[in-house]
Amino acid sequence: MKCPFCGFNESKVVDSRPADKRIRRRRECIKCGARFTTYEVMEVPLLMVEKRDGTYEQFDRSKLIKGIFSAIKKRPVTIDQVSEIADYIESYYANELKNIAPSEEIGEIVLNHLKKIDAVSYIRFASVYKDFSDVKSFIAAISELENKENL
Repeated sequence: MKCPFCGFNESKVVDSRPADKRIRRRRECIKCGARFTTYEVMEVPLLMVEKRDGTYEQFDRSKLIKGIFSAIKKRPVTIDQVSEIADYIESYYANELKNIAPSEEIGEIVLNHLKKIDAVSYIRFASVYKDFSDVKSFIAAISELENKENL
């Protein structure tokens, strides 16, 4: 690590501790003795989303969360639960070493999580994700939920 004071290329770690999903390190320059702080962050591979029309765009966590929030509006779903869904999706693709995620697959993962949390939020998200175009589509999705609950 290069010293920000004298530019020397060697330093030693004096203290290390976790801080907000990263590691805070206090370092001391070997040459001048000056101390400085660095933060170590895990590098997340670039994840691309393959859209239904065949185009690609970079995965945007905030866009995903915004879509989920529109489905959970005025429902008993917490911000932490939404964040857990987004965390799961990011870690799933990172752990699988995949850098392309089909939007349909991401939508299915969100639906599976919402189904366990809140049925109304599930239907709301499904109505946009599955592009319900008539009442029969809504009835079919609700019937599917009811059948699984009765099993």
